[in-house]
Amino acid sequence: MSKIVASAAAAVADIASGSCLAVGGFGLCGIPDVLIEALAATAVTDLEIISNNCGTDRYGLGILLADRKIRRITASYVGENGEFARQYLSGELEVELTPQGTLAEKLRAGGAGIPAFFTPAGVGTPISEGGLPWRYAADGSVRVASPPKEVRAFGGHRGQRRYVLEEALTADYALIHARIGDTDGNLVFDKAARNFNPLAAAAGRVCIAQVEKLVPAGELDPDRIHLPGIFVDRIVHTGPQTKRIEKRTVAQEH
Repeated sequence: MSKIVASAAAAVADIASGSCLAVGGFGLCGIPDVLIEALAATAVTDLEIISNNCGTDRYGLGILLADRKIRRITASYVGENGEFARQYLSGELEVELTPQGTLAEKLRAGGAGIPAFFTPAGVGTPISEGGLPWRYAADGSVRVASPPKEVRAFGGHRGQRRYVLEEALTADYALIHARIGDTDGNLVFDKAARNFNPLAAAAGRVCIAQVEKLVPAGELDPDRIHLPGIFVDRIVHTGPQTKRIEKRTVAQEH
């Protein structure tokens, strides 16, 4: 059965309101922008998003956010999106902030079938002790706070160290971007775009990939493949991605 889908709109057509999506990319690098735009054109709402960040105002996941299609997001960085901050602080959006390495491992564990793991990141902070504001009330009070997590000591004769238990993440769908893909779904990512994309792909029950260049199966060097096609369910050939700069800084001439 072919994995090739004629359009981004057809690829995301069965995503329903209330679905959980793992979305690849880092900042604006390697984000599945065409798939996101196609999803924004549908009537879906109340989405739960797992992604490193939420794009910028009116680009990437910021489109879904501006259209009030996101109910909750698990992310590690949200600093470049003013609408994100506004919705979060006004109580319109639930946010679970997670250390970046922990978020990556939670997705990797979910894709590998590992239900939970211990990590030293966050021990002795609200990450492990609880109390982080997940959702505010309209009056500015905390409506939903993060619960405390299990902390255990490991190390034995080498000296014990405390670790916090983190549960894995999985999603109904994964939306990812790749530089090259073949018709069997084997993918190659370009430099830094090989960030959260493979992790999101493995954690999603249904993985939808947009690819800039599509080649016949067998054309890719097996040693060059970053993500095997077994993880990919649908492929959309979108052509070259528009390269955007998240925050441009230019040195002043003296």
